[in-house]
Amino acid sequence: MKAYPIKFKPILKEKIWGGNKLSKILNKETDLTTVGESWEISGVEGNISEVANGDYKGQSLNDLIKTYKSDLLGLANSERFGEEFPLLIKFLDAKTDLSVQVHPDDKMAKVQHNSFGKTEMWYIMDSDDDADIILGLKDENVDKKILGQINANNVEDVFNREKVKQGDSYFIPAGKIHAIGAGVLAAEIQQTSDITYRVYDWDRTDNSGNKRDLHTKHAIEATKSFESNGKCDYELVSYKNSNLMSCDFFTTNIFKVNGLRQINYDYLDSFVIFMCVEGETLISVNGYTETLKMGETVLLPASMKTALFNADNAKLLEVYVENKRSYSIKRVS
Repeated sequence: MKAYPIKFKPILKEKIWGGNKLSKILNKETDLTTVGESWEISGVEGNISEVANGDYKGQSLNDLIKTYKSDLLGLANSERFGEEFPLLIKFLDAKTDLSVQVHPDDKMAKVQHNSFGKTEMWYIMDSDDDADIILGLKDENVDKKILGQINANNVEDVFNREKVKQGDSYFIPAGKIHAIGAGVLAAEIQQTSDITYRVYDWDRTDNSGNKRDLHTKHAIEATKSFESNGKCDYELVSYKNSNLMSCDFFTTNIFKVNGLRQINYDYLDSFVIFMCVEGETLISVNGYTETLKMGETVLLPASMKTALFNADNAKLLEVYVENKRSYSIKRVS
């Protein structure tokens, strides 16, 4: 397989809670008015990403996996996931609060939907001054039945809100109650799943006056934790990567590019995804160079050995599925 920085055509999703930051700040081209999500890399059925550049332009992500298998995914990932891509990569803009929700784990999702579960994480790229998120409950010891009793009078007393700012990052394992709040622009990394159980949707209606369905029974079954923590503790250090989260489903690091930087992946048995969350950078692999701007995403196949970055000031998320890795990063003089 030819290893180069592969870009995909964004799949834009109009949402009742969406806004215009994906077009205004991240320069996503769209005629839609309330865009909530840009699916950057997706293997979700009915929403398969299409390559936008290079030798594989016009091919689907599934085409690449079927043709190149472990050269794209990595040997361990190919054995674990077969011909399914394990991650769904998004940018998300919440003009208003998302529904308070929870996602099933792998076991429940397999039984109910023949799907992966949904563990996810967020990196806050931009936020209004008063923006917040919901994470867990104010009282962690209440009975799960409270989820079937939420209304406009008690919602703010039940759920825990936390103020957010640019650079904050949060981990949301399957089974944790959560919601992104109004005014948040975020990068989202998650398992390949589009399963959401809504607990409360702020009593809003669509253009036809209809409320969206709630999924209280499934939500109560799926919920495992009411804990209000989940913020990723990290320190961003020049010329080093900083880990935001490592779990069974993905590893996400963040690092700056100021000048030339080379990353070696000789022993990493996985594809690598880069999401640009600030500035822009050149990324070169095997003599092929792409510009990666804020709000853009690239995938590097597992067969790739090194990647070279060149930027005045950029900030990137690095995402992969960890399998027996040895990792080094250095400045190039």
